Amino acid sequence: MVCPNPGFYQVRDKEVRKDLANIEGNNVPHERKLVGMQVKYFSNIGEPAMKVKVFTTGQVAKLCKVAPRTVSKWFDAGRLKGYRIPGSQDRRIPREYLIKFLKEHGMPLGDLEDGTQAKVLIVAQDQILIDNLERELPPERSFKVCVAASGFDAGIQAENFQPDCVIVDVSIGITESAQICQNLKRNSGFSDVILIVLLPDGASLPATFDRSNINETFKKPFDPALLAERLRTLIGTKKELV
Repeated sequence: MVCPNPGFYQVRDKEVRKDLANIEGNNVPHERKLVGMQVKYFSNIGEPAMKVKVFTTGQVAKLCKVAPRTVSKWFDAGRLKGYRIPGSQDRRIPREYLIKFLKEHGMPLGDLEDGTQAKVLIVAQDQILIDNLERELPPERSFKVCVAASGFDAGIQAENFQPDCVIVDVSIGITESAQICQNLKRNSGFSDVILIVLLPDGASLPATFDRSNINETFKKPFDPALLAERLRTLIGTKKELV
């Protein structure tokens, strides 16, 4: 077995780092095992990892690429929080505790990541506006941001990025911004996407917009921090943001 680089994921807990270094396996370096980890399904539950609410030690072991006994060791030592099934020794790890453990020890989230991030597509051309929004929507607060400058670009980005929310600045053009909103809602794959429209000060939503498609409107200038909090609330009803 090739010895892994213990600092590759900046694992901070000495015991956890030692356990990861002792992974059973072949000659594939540990860092390659974790970087390439794309655990789509657990055989005994048949659900994507991002949708699982409570994990068994075996499922956590598959996700972390370690032996089940290693997960049990983390659990028993109090490093990995969870609970035991009454009347048995079976351990269960709630999703939020597993995510916290992985983040604390610098380990990749794999398929869990999509369910913990608020993905926001900003359609705008005002660079100051974009910079202000990106500052208030950092990865550290569970946001992932993508920017598009036109309706055409927004369509491509939406397909690739699969956003939870799309923020459309009307200043790119009333007709174009209305068409973006309409196209998104016509696509069944984006029917649940949150739509937020940014309007000039004193303006109302133009008649070309279908009001039933719009979740929120903000009039410029506005406090980006307030918009960020509103996004966490709206997207938090669908995802467990951490």
